[in-house]
Amino acid sequence: MTAIIDFLNNIFWGYVLIYGLLAVGVFFTIRLGFLQFLHFGEMIKAIRGSRESDESGISPFQALCTSLASRVGTGNIAGVAVALYLGGAGAIFWMWMVALVGMATAYSESTLAQLYKVRDGKGQYRGGPAFYISSGLKAPWAGGIFSVCLIISFGLVFNAVQANSIADAMEGAFGFSKMWVGLAIAFFAGLVIFGGLRSIARFAELIVPFMAAAYVLMALVVMALHFTEVPGVLAMIVKSAFGLEEAAGGAAGSVTAAMLNGIKRGLFSNEAGMGSAPNVAATATPAPHHPSSQGLVQAMGVFIDTIVICTATAVMILLSGVLEPGSGITGTQLTQQAMESHIGVAGTYFIAIAILFFAFTSIVANYSYAENAMIFLGVGNTAGLTVLRVAALGMVIWGAMQAVATVFNAADASMGLMATINLIAIVMLSGTVVKLTKDYMAQRKAGVVPKFKATDYPELKEKIKNDIWR
Repeated sequence: MTAIIDFLNNIFWGYVLIYGLLAVGVFFTIRLGFLQFLHFGEMIKAIRGSRESDESGISPFQALCTSLASRVGTGNIAGVAVALYLGGAGAIFWMWMVALVGMATAYSESTLAQLYKVRDGKGQYRGGPAFYISSGLKAPWAGGIFSVCLIISFGLVFNAVQANSIADAMEGAFGFSKMWVGLAIAFFAGLVIFGGLRSIARFAELIVPFMAAAYVLMALVVMALHFTEVPGVLAMIVKSAFGLEEAAGGAAGSVTAAMLNGIKRGLFSNEAGMGSAPNVAATATPAPHHPSSQGLVQAMGVFIDTIVICTATAVMILLSGVLEPGSGITGTQLTQQAMESHIGVAGTYFIAIAILFFAFTSIVANYSYAENAMIFLGVGNTAGLTVLRVAALGMVIWGAMQAVATVFNAADASMGLMATINLIAIVMLSGTVVKLTKDYMAQRKAGVVPKFKATDYPELKEKIKNDIWR
């Protein structure tokens, strides 16, 4: 099994997805007329006017916070450190590039998720890749495979990995027992997820802005303390990306290493094209009432995750001077050492607490994605969801105490298949995305609040729920 899993991961993550995710991002960037650059202001406007929900859906702001809860995880702390260690400062530039094109991918998949959403047995909006694959492409079998892969990776295994990161950080900083940390995480996560989707959305709305703001504020404090060095660090990131000066890191001067590590870590962090965030994007009541508005909101999620939060980590590490090629110090340990150099021993505690928040919110949000998949598979009743919740919490406890490398590799293979199916689907449905985008922007240009009119899309008559889009 290990050999098979390693082979699949080599195919998915060595070839298909690294180039596929990037190519699809470039494809949508061009096909949508560089939407993420020319209409960046519209993304901000979509978030500012998105606080209201109704009896069927959560608010777009809650959906953004829930997707950010999943996107912003240990990759923003440990993953950035790994990218710097292996690829040098230039890796951060390529993380920026992959995020900027990934915004178009994130917009497209979340717009489709909104368009093809349905109501579950309780009247709550549900949707995501499985739904637009099933209805838009008439391929329910592919939607089923996608859903199973999502449950395995996001619903179960990745939660064990996040719990393991929290347990390691708590043990290293405070000396807490991993078993008790795991039980505590499961208890508090259970309080949230047993409340269902709305409970998860309310939790994310409260916690995510706070944790992101606190982390970025710390980065701004560090930059203020070293304000004369910041321009030099930013210049080094750009120059190192093109080999114009020797890069800081284990692969000094290697443009290829900077590109590969930056792209790979960027894709892992922002999840654009993975098919995860659309599951919560579909559950929102869009404002304005048009599928594209939620796509714009979710595109901003990629920007916040990578351009803002990952950059904050990178700048704090590069300003510290603790990045040493070949030292073996990387990941969370490197970020902790960097913070310790800035604010003393409190830096170690700060990173441990940041990991606690980032990873815990990921556990809760990842579960919400799996819940959507269960509903698509027809097992989203009370009994089915209870089994999923207990299994997810059991994986949290197990993951806190165990080394999860082999299982994590299996989840990577599962996510690789899931993402491949999603990328093929959104490219096949790209014509619909383009038409929706032109419709939305034309209405904005005409000075009216965009509103989706199903009658303008006769080709979708039998594919979407007209009672939702009346």
